[in-house]
Formats: sequence, C-alpha cells, structure tokens
Amino acid sequence: MYPFYKPTESDFYKLLTIWEASVRATHDFLNPDDILFFKHIIQQHNAFSLVELTCIVNEHNKILGFMGIAEDKLEMLFLDPAERGKGLGKQLMLYAFETHHITKVDVNEQNEAARQFYEHFGFIVISRSPLDGTGKPYPILHMELK
Repeated sequence: MYPFYKPTESDFYKLLTIWEASVRATHDFLNPDDILFFKHIIQQHNAFSLVELTCIVNEHNKILGFMGIAEDKLEMLFLDPAERGKGLGKQLMLYAFETHHITKVDVNEQNEAARQFYEHFGFIVISRSPLDGTGKPYPILHMELK
C-alpha cells in the first residue's frame, strides 16, 4: 500500500506530465495534435483546480499517479506508465469509494482497458455520447455503479 497525498498547485506540472505520459501510453486512438490540444485545455482551464485531487506516492514522495473527483464522479485517473499493473489504480479506486462514494465515471469508448477496469469495480454503461466534451469525434461512455 502506497500513501496518499493531497497535491498543491506547485504539483500541477508533475500531474500534467503524468497525464501526458499516461495518455500517450493508453490512448492510442488519439492523434498527437489532439493530445497537445487536450493538454492546452487542461492548462488553459486550470482543470486540476476544478476537482478534488488525490495523488498516490512512493516512499520518497514521488507522485506515481492521481485522480480527480467532483461530487460523486471520478473525473480523472492517471498513472505514470511505469507504474501500471501494480495495483495503484485499484488502490485509488478503493479510496475514491471510501472517501467520496463515487458512483459515476466517463470513459473514452476506444479505451477498452479503462472500460474493463471500471466494469471490474461494478460500473456499467448507461449512455453514450458520440462526441467528447470538446466536440471531437471520440465517443464517451457514461458509466454508473450497478
């Protein structure tokens, strides 16, 4: 079990770095220009300040991954690609259930691994949007707990 950490604004650059590395490793359906577009949106809208962030860190306080929650919805969960498969996502999810009682999450339809990850925790698809929130043709699956 790794400890949790509440990041400050001074950590946002590191979170953005993890976000980008994670997206490049897991979102192979995005073209590179779109990744830069979404990165700019995160920066321009200060997206990390719009959610309650929780990081997971190692014994040296290095951030290994993070999640962002708004009300009862998991808005983001990203791990350093080198840390995938070690149970960190599960640890973050269990913390989200215990502390925030999350019941909703959205996932890119093309990100089958993420969909399966959330289904493992009991989420089911309740609806689909053909475009993402920016109007790009990346369908979004809206999921809720059974």
